[in-house]
Amino acid sequence: MRLRGYLKDFFIPKFKFAITSSIATAVDYSIYISLTMMAHFTETTSHAISYTVGMVFNFLLQKKFIFENNRKTGYAFILSVIFSLIGWLLSQAVFNLLIHYVEFFSHYDLLAKVVVTATIFLYNFYTKRFSFEKKMPWMK
Repeated sequence: MRLRGYLKDFFIPKFKFAITSSIATAVDYSIYISLTMMAHFTETTSHAISYTVGMVFNFLLQKKFIFENNRKTGYAFILSVIFSLIGWLLSQAVFNLLIHYVEFFSHYDLLAKVVVTATIFLYNFYTKRFSFEKKMPWMK
């Protein structure tokens, strides 16, 4: 019974978070590819639009399927965006440190991206949980 509770409380929410994040990432990439290849927007403009749409879509999915919203939706959204931007900056910093200062990762940049993605995944899960539910890992 204890294992079941652990799975329910720890793994299931992260699995659902991974699914919604994957869907939002697919939306982001689809829009990016459409804008650059079919609409001939610049890469920078396409990324700005697709990332923003993906982030909003991800917020809506997480609000509906993962987290209990214990805050006003507008406030939860603002917190979510702030944490997303901080996460993006952290991922850029860690990725650049790995590929520029760890020789192994300078040859295997895709593995560096996987390490960064896994690390930032946990950051994103717990900061979004805080944004919606006012909870952190040490809070019951």
